[in-house]
Amino acid sequence: MAKSSTSKVLAISTALSIVAFAAGGAVAEPAYQPPTTAFGQPDFQGTWSNATLTPFAREAKYGERLTLTPQEAAQIEKSNDALNKEGLKPTDPKATIKDLPVDCGRGFKGVDCGYNSFWTDPGNQLIRIDGQPRTSIITDPANGQTPPMTPEGQKRAAATFRAYRGSPHAYDNPENRSLGERCITSFGSSAGPPMLPLLYNNNYQITQSPDSIAILVEMVHDVRIIRLGGQHPPSSIRTWMGDSIGHWEGKTLVIDTTNIRQEQAMYGMGSPDFHVVERLTRVGPDKILYKFTVDDPKTYTRPFSGELSFNATKGPLYEYACHEGNYALPHILAGARAKEKAGLPYDEPVKAGADGLPANTNTPPGGEGGER
Repeated sequence: MAKSSTSKVLAISTALSIVAFAAGGAVAEPAYQPPTTAFGQPDFQGTWSNATLTPFAREAKYGERLTLTPQEAAQIEKSNDALNKEGLKPTDPKATIKDLPVDCGRGFKGVDCGYNSFWTDPGNQLIRIDGQPRTSIITDPANGQTPPMTPEGQKRAAATFRAYRGSPHAYDNPENRSLGERCITSFGSSAGPPMLPLLYNNNYQITQSPDSIAILVEMVHDVRIIRLGGQHPPSSIRTWMGDSIGHWEGKTLVIDTTNIRQEQAMYGMGSPDFHVVERLTRVGPDKILYKFTVDDPKTYTRPFSGELSFNATKGPLYEYACHEGNYALPHILAGARAKEKAGLPYDEPVKAGADGLPANTNTPPGGEGGER
């Protein structure tokens, strides 16, 4: 009798397990357990890339959709493959500047064709979180866009653009040019925080010690030092990439950054109150889930957040010697002197969009175009 009852219990238990599994419920794979360092921390060491086709802000046509359908994702990645194949076709060696304009792809045309498919490498896949292809890096607000700027933020953004384009003093000397053109910091927000992908050089090398973590950023060869524990210095002390303090919440590294130089905070549009919290969790042998929240109440009407993945890549990470062969900067200034002699304006007019960024470009102030 006892044997019969036990058999019935096992049969019922097995049936319930099968139902739960079919429903995607109780039966689930255990959470990934990352390796640990010799001093007991989750091990993030290695070389990683955040290259992706997923844009920072979401295209309006997707509305509040966070993910793409498999068909939409496949089409985007297929189109990128076609773009790469087209860009890798041999260039006519007899072509000269007189043959411009020519379309180099990814928004570069004519005299801006310093970047062709040989140089650009934004990746060939979309971000996939839990297997779902994303429509944008920004996850909050729900529309995948940065929040509206405050009146103060709009004024600061307009001043930042005027400083680089349209100002009568924009081309007076090297100090008036963007940080990227001067090879001081990475273009865009590659070094961060937040650490965001660009058109190329999206590699990072992480090294850990018991009391600090170093993140070597390929773009302009920046190194972020995150010390574990401690307090931020007085707000009067400002550094490139800010002051970063980390701590562990279980297997997640949480990084709190303040005191970033204003010229660097969100492309020079941030305020002295610019504050970023980053969370890194190793979710697989080849993937780190990276989340961030930007809070700058003097620039944006509310905080915004995003997430992407850092994928393991083969090393080593080579030095990006931005200053070597940087003839772009003297040529920018020489071009301005030539326009002055000819009585021509420095720039074409740039119309700002509602978000404070130029309406006719995908590049933020101080973005691509500073080297070689």
